[in-house]
Amino acid sequence: MQKSLKKDNTPMIKIQHFIKTNPAGMTFIIAILLLVLTFILRPNSLNTNTFSSIILLTVLLSFASAGQTLVLIGGGLDFTVGAVMSSAAVMTTFLMQGQDGKLLPVLGVILLIGLVVGVINGISTVKIGLPAMIVTMAISNLVARSQYLFAADGKSLGYAGPAFIKSVSYKFGGVVPSIIFYAILIWGIMFYILNRSVFGKQLYLVGDNKEAARLSGIKVTKIIIISYILSGLLSAFAGMLGAAYMTVVSAQVFDKYAFQSLIAVIVGGTAL
Repeated sequence: MQKSLKKDNTPMIKIQHFIKTNPAGMTFIIAILLLVLTFILRPNSLNTNTFSSIILLTVLLSFASAGQTLVLIGGGLDFTVGAVMSSAAVMTTFLMQGQDGKLLPVLGVILLIGLVVGVINGISTVKIGLPAMIVTMAISNLVARSQYLFAADGKSLGYAGPAFIKSVSYKFGGVVPSIIFYAILIWGIMFYILNRSVFGKQLYLVGDNKEAARLSGIKVTKIIIISYILSGLLSAFAGMLGAAYMTVVSAQVFDKYAFQSLIAVIVGGTAL
């Protein structure tokens, strides 16, 4: 018995246990190793611009993943994340035309895009009863993408305002981009939603067992639709910030975030 306990405490057993129980930790370790390997193979990439870009793109992905997290917890899937981000980015430059005075009206339009897509996603999956994966993929292609293709022919026809660009990409100490302040705000809101709000608690119950949640008096349909709306709003906002970072954007610039956000959420520990 003592030999068995001693064997279970060997370094190899501990490593195997860590690998099986900490997917997020393993992903972080692998990412660090790949980053180090990149710097070894390409020493010129070891500079402040590289680290700043990594931070900025990671923050954008975290915004998209935040909305995806809410939908996934409620038992759904949202593949419109990337298309909404791309749409928001193109429309931001198209409407803003380099004028900071248009920031608030453009923000309203961008959030409206996310709201509409979120409502369509929620109603289609809950009220109509269509599979979330199929519905959100279809909406991604037919609604979000066609909207910016129609408005701007899939091309960027303008620029974000200079002050707005600076609020996203200004580098503190030459490394940390100012988008981190947006991140603190969004992450704080997400923490409150998931850990302090009534909605967050009800969302967990809905995702765990819809029928039990319904019998407990929770309005399941309402909760799920709200989760899709929040995902749409966060994706739209992320796309708008992305437009400020990239200055000039084009069609489908953030489409890959649909799958990247899903992978990030699952690796982060949210049950699929």
